[in-house]
Order: sequence, then C-alpha cells, then structure tokens
Amino acid sequence: MKRYLYDRILKDLKKKMVFLTGPRQVGKTFLAKQIANEFTNPQYLNFDDYDGRNIIKNRLWKLDSDLLIFDEIHKMEGWKSFIKGIYDTKPTGQSIIVTGSARLDILRQSGDSLAGRYFHLKLNPLSVSELKGSETPYSIVEKLGDLGPFPEPFLSGSKIESVRWRNQYFSEIVRDDILDFSRINEVKTMKLLLEMLRRRVGSPLSLNSLSEDLEVSPNTVKKYIEILEDLYIIFMIRPFHNLIHRSIKKSPKLYFYDTGFVLGDDGIKLENTVALSLLKHTRYLQDTKGEGVRLNYMRTRTGKEIDFVIVKDNVPEYMIEVKLSEKKMNKNLIYFSEKFPESEKIQLVHNLRDDFDYKGIKFRKAGEWLSELSA
Repeated sequence: MKRYLYDRILKDLKKKMVFLTGPRQVGKTFLAKQIANEFTNPQYLNFDDYDGRNIIKNRLWKLDSDLLIFDEIHKMEGWKSFIKGIYDTKPTGQSIIVTGSARLDILRQSGDSLAGRYFHLKLNPLSVSELKGSETPYSIVEKLGDLGPFPEPFLSGSKIESVRWRNQYFSEIVRDDILDFSRINEVKTMKLLLEMLRRRVGSPLSLNSLSEDLEVSPNTVKKYIEILEDLYIIFMIRPFHNLIHRSIKKSPKLYFYDTGFVLGDDGIKLENTVALSLLKHTRYLQDTKGEGVRLNYMRTRTGKEIDFVIVKDNVPEYMIEVKLSEKKMNKNLIYFSEKFPESEKIQLVHNLRDDFDYKGIKFRKAGEWLSELSA
C-alpha cells in the first residue's frame, strides 16, 4: 500500500532532510523503507537495534549510500548535533530521512540547531481519502469505525484481531512511552484518565470535572492530557475565535487517533472518524503547502454548536455538522450561516441515499465527501 506522503517525501528529499513523525505503528518505518526502493544504495539504521546502533555511533554506513534512514535516533545522546554534522558534511546526492514518534517530535522543537535543514511531515492514520478506490467510501467509513484507522488492524479485516492489536498497543504505550513522560506512581492515574476520556469524545472537556473524579488538581489533569496529546493518543479541537489566544483558553473537544478505542455509539465513532479525517486534511495542507488552515469547532455562550469548522487565514471556510442518519436540517447551521454568510455549510450524513441542497445547506454522503479531501 502506497501511503499518501510517498510522493511528497521524494520531492522534499531533493532539497533537505525529511523528519517523519506520527503515532506508534502508524506506518512510518514501512513508508521509509518503501521510499528506499526508489534509491540505488539505501541503508536503514535503527538505533534500537544493536548492530544499527554500532553503525550509527561509529559512522560505519556505506560511503556510497544514496539514502540514509535513521530510525529512533532521538534516543542517542546529542542526536541533533550528530544529525546536523551528518547533513552538513554529507556527499552530494545523499538523502536523509529521520523517523520517530512522540519523543522525536518534542525534542525536535527544543533549540534551533537543525533550523533550515529539514522538512517536517506528520504521518496520520488511514482515512477515507487515502483508501478510496479500494472499496466504496461508505464501507470504508464503516470499517474505520469498527476496526480503527491504524494500518495493521484495519488491513486485518477482523474485529477480533483489531481488539487484540489494540490491547497490545495501549499496553506498550503505558509501559514504554508514558513512563518516559511521567513518574511511575502517576501511571495508574493516567490509565484511569485514559479510560474516562474514552467516554467523553466530542464533548467540551471540563478539567474541573475530571480533577474531581480523579482526586487530583486541574493543573495535574491538564499535564496528563498534554502528555496524551504528545504521545499521539488524543488530539484536541478548540472553539473558533478571531483571536487565537482566546480560543486556547476555552474548553476544547477531545478525539482519539484510534477511533476503535472510542467508547460510544455509532454516531460518536462517526464523529471521531470525521474529526481525524479533517485533522489529517488540514495538517497535510499545513505541512506540504504552508497554508494557514486549522481545525476548530463553533460554539456560542448559549450552547449553539457546530461540530467542525475549517478555518483558513482566520476566516471560517467550511462549517460541518455530522449526522449518522438524520436528514433534518440542523438549526445551528442556519444560525451560523447568518453570522458567516461566505462560508460553505455542509451536513455530512453517513446513511444518506442522495446528495441535495436545501436553504444554502449542502447535505452530502459522509464517505464520498471525505474521500475528496486532500489526504
């Protein structure tokens, strides 16, 4: 399977290094090795492997390598200075890919020793757009909700294998990743928080409510949630505001990178699938085209709410409401239409027989509309 960043990486490698980050088991190593097939003498080096670590530390890779792939190299002390030196002294025609997940993404942001030397691309889980052509968009949406969007459980086609994969996946995250970010006595509380968040998908998040249930301070809950974000387990969508710093202070809505981990009905899982698809779409435009787009939701003080808003250059471009089967027009779309007449209003319905327009609202089959996104 050819991932959606394949061609973009090849283009970027002609100019700079490529840093490829994303959740565990999202397919970063698989993609990097696929890219290697485009080169004559590629070499894959994993710092977790004994032989790979020895080759990296002693710079023993082949002199004629035209592609070097460094996996998990952020675990090496002084890795940024090391990579900087390799890039600045590399022979003409040699390309470099650096892959890693949460820790690489965070460490990459500290200091600027690598500034101007790399493109950063984020690999996200599978989406309807990436999978279109394999089967109908409707059935892809169904499978993403049942099996989740990560390659291994999705491609297995088995609900049982999906559950087995998920149990192992989150055990490894707790055992390996969370302990990198927190103290061992906090892990139990964080596991409990994770279970609580599975039931709060799509609702404005109250730190005070969570802190009362967990019997810890709101600041501690905030820290734990930030860790789960850094680990690519959850992502937050904040309410739209013309002044970005004000939106940051308001209650965000929470979603999971793995839709299969969500506890809720089919409607909630559909909303999570749409959220992840829109996040992937906006990130792709940010990373590859430098567009000023972001994903928000819309909410008034009186409780009128729109599920998602795609904002471009701080102006709402698309307002999107998600429904499982409901074809009745959402009144909030009408309300916000008057406030933002230039934006496109869309009601995505999973079980919709035919597309239609009514009073300026576009009713669209969810799967088919999602299949036309950029990634």
